[in-house]
Amino acid sequence: MAISDKKIAFLLTRGVEQVELTSPRTALDDAGATTSIVSPSEATLQAMEGDWEHAQTFDVDVPVAEAAVEDFDALVLPGGTLNADALRLNEDAVALVKAFFAADKPVAAICHAPWILAEAGVAEGRKLTSFISTKTDLINAGAQWEDSEVVVDGNLITSRNPGDLEAFNAAIAEKLS
Repeated sequence: MAISDKKIAFLLTRGVEQVELTSPRTALDDAGATTSIVSPSEATLQAMEGDWEHAQTFDVDVPVAEAAVEDFDALVLPGGTLNADALRLNEDAVALVKAFFAADKPVAAICHAPWILAEAGVAEGRKLTSFISTKTDLINAGAQWEDSEVVVDGNLITSRNPGDLEAFNAAIAEKLS
């Protein structure tokens, strides 16, 4: 399968860090993949620039309660403090993350997004990175945290922050190629 044959779910909600959604989504769309926003938010959601400034709004393509791992080839988890904190408390979002790991499909998470990996119980024993403020939570969940721009552990791809997006996007594309 070429990357152009892939269907990618972007799991997010209100408060997503806009560039952590738009940069990988544009890279995958430009490579010919089909991307969909999966969310517990209804109809549209508000993205942020940092934690305080409103950015654009985005349409939700698939309600998370209706999303099925069988419909997608990979999962991307953009960050943003508000987004990541809300998603890890949403049962359907946590179940979807667990399903992607159970299916051994690629999962890419950046910045605060790896929080949901701890909540889903899939961080234990994995090498990963994240925004520094989530480091202790991930270590407490059994992860092997490292300070690198991108960490690939099997089908898990993680990065620290928007400054790592070029490496993050490249790692996703490589995994899907």
